[in-house]
Amino acid sequence: MQAEAGINPFGHIEVPLLAADEIQLWQLRLNLANAATRRRDVDGVVHDLLSRHCGSDGVVIGRDAHGKPHLRGAGDLGFNLSHCGGDLVIALARGQALGVDIESLQRRPASLHLAQRFFTPSEADALAALTEARRAEAFLRLWTHKEAVLKATGMGLSFGLARLEFSLDAAGKVICLQSIDAEAGAVEDWRLHAWEPRPGLVGCLAWQGPPRSVRQFTVPV
Repeated sequence: MQAEAGINPFGHIEVPLLAADEIQLWQLRLNLANAATRRRDVDGVVHDLLSRHCGSDGVVIGRDAHGKPHLRGAGDLGFNLSHCGGDLVIALARGQALGVDIESLQRRPASLHLAQRFFTPSEADALAALTEARRAEAFLRLWTHKEAVLKATGMGLSFGLARLEFSLDAAGKVICLQSIDAEAGAVEDWRLHAWEPRPGLVGCLAWQGPPRSVRQFTVPV
């Protein structure tokens, strides 16, 4: 996809070089008027950032068979993105597949029903043991971890939410990746970086490979 005319938040800032052993997390909060302009502005912002790293305005973003976006003919630069309302996060790395997901804690999903239907029995039991107030937040944090890993595999939700399991503590906090189907590699090969882009928003970055430093940037728009 080519970028459409719209906002360019990177025109007035210096975008640092992306080192071979790091991951950059770019965070923006966009003023999106409605759903019709959201996709245009998100696509435009992603295109602008990737253009800065590639040194060319001619970058083209495609999608694979599972819908994961990727750069066409841009060497080893990989990226992934997630947006929730007006919040947008873009993850960048050299020679590394990435998955990132963000969720708003204002959401109130039918967490127990969804967990019992799509998560592993152990995860559903851990969520069921929590108070209703804590359960919704714990579910959303767990969801970001699962979604980030699934996006990093390149298969997304089609891989299956129950084919990977996280352990949770008594308060519902995600401790670690407990198990994963062999098709997605070994547990010890996976790295997770959980953070809060801003109050009320939770996120997780995942990749399969050696440890890397993670640098976070917040862009005023």
